[in-house]
Amino acid sequence: MTYAFTIEPPEYYALDNEDELIAKCQEWGLISAKATKLKTFYYKGNGLNLPCTILGFVDHMTAVIELDNGKKHCIHPSYLKEMQASGYSTRGLSGAGAEASTEQDAAGQSTETAAVDESLASASTRSTDAQAPDLADPPVKDDSPVKLYDSEDDMDESDSFSGLKGDPDGLVEEYTGPQTGASTETSSGAKPKTKAAPKAKAVKIDLPDGKVKMSAVVKEFTTVPNHFSDNDDEVIIYEALTITEPEVIEVGEAWSSHSATMKKHELEVGDVLTFEAKIIKKKLTRNPVPYKINNPSKIQKED
Repeated sequence: MTYAFTIEPPEYYALDNEDELIAKCQEWGLISAKATKLKTFYYKGNGLNLPCTILGFVDHMTAVIELDNGKKHCIHPSYLKEMQASGYSTRGLSGAGAEASTEQDAAGQSTETAAVDESLASASTRSTDAQAPDLADPPVKDDSPVKLYDSEDDMDESDSFSGLKGDPDGLVEEYTGPQTGASTETSSGAKPKTKAAPKAKAVKIDLPDGKVKMSAVVKEFTTVPNHFSDNDDEVIIYEALTITEPEVIEVGEAWSSHSATMKKHELEVGDVLTFEAKIIKKKLTRNPVPYKINNPSKIQKED
C-alpha cells in the first residue's frame, strides 16, 4: 500500500545505536528522561493509526520515520509527540463522518508538510529569493539616462554636475575654480580620501563525513525559539572546537542540543570536553555560530 502524503528525506542521520536512539527520543520528549528502553510509536495523521519506526533525523526540527509499507517519511518531532496521546483524533478509520475526517486530515497533512518543508527547503528558498529579480515592480520609463554617484570622485571624465540639479539642459559651463598658485597649494595640501579595507573572507573548512574525535570548551548555555513547541530549545555553545582525529582541524565555535545525554554530565562554562560526534554546517538560530555537533558520544570531561 502506498501513501501519497509521504515526504522522502533527501538524506538523514541514521540512529543505528539503541542508546543514541533513546537519547534522541528523550530529547524530543517522546519518552521520559528515566526511560531505559523504547516503546512502540504510532503515526495517526491522514486518518491512519499505524505503528512506525524512528530511523533518525535530518536536523533537530525533522525526524525520519518508517511506515508499515517501508516508506520513509519526514515529520516534526513535536507533531509525532502529539500523535502518541491517547486522545489524539483518529477519525477517518471508518466510513462514518467521512467528510469531516477528510477536512481534518487535509489540515493535518498541510500542517505536517509545512513544518517539514520549512526545515528541508529553508536554505534553498533563501538562496533563490536573494537571487531572483522582483518582477512585481513595473519598470520605470525614463527617456533620459540617470546616473547616481556616491561622490564626485565616482564620475567619469565625460560626466559633470551640469545636467543634474538646477541645470537640466546642461547649459551652464562646469566651474573649475580659479587657476592660481594659492588654490594649487590648498588643493595639494588636502588629505586624500581613503577607502575602507575589504573584510577578510572566512576560511572555508572541509568537514569530514561521519563521526570524528573532537575537543572543545563550553562557552555558554542558551535557548533558541522553537515555533512548533511551547518551550524554547536548550543549546550549548562551544569555543576552541578542534577535530583531533583522523586529522587535526581547528574549527572554532560550534553548538549542540543540550540533550538529556549532555545534562547527565552536569556541564559548566569553561569545562573542557572530548567526545566523538558528527559535525555539519548549520547556523544556530539568531546566533553567528556556523557549525552544529550532532549526537555526541563517549563524552569525557578533562580535569
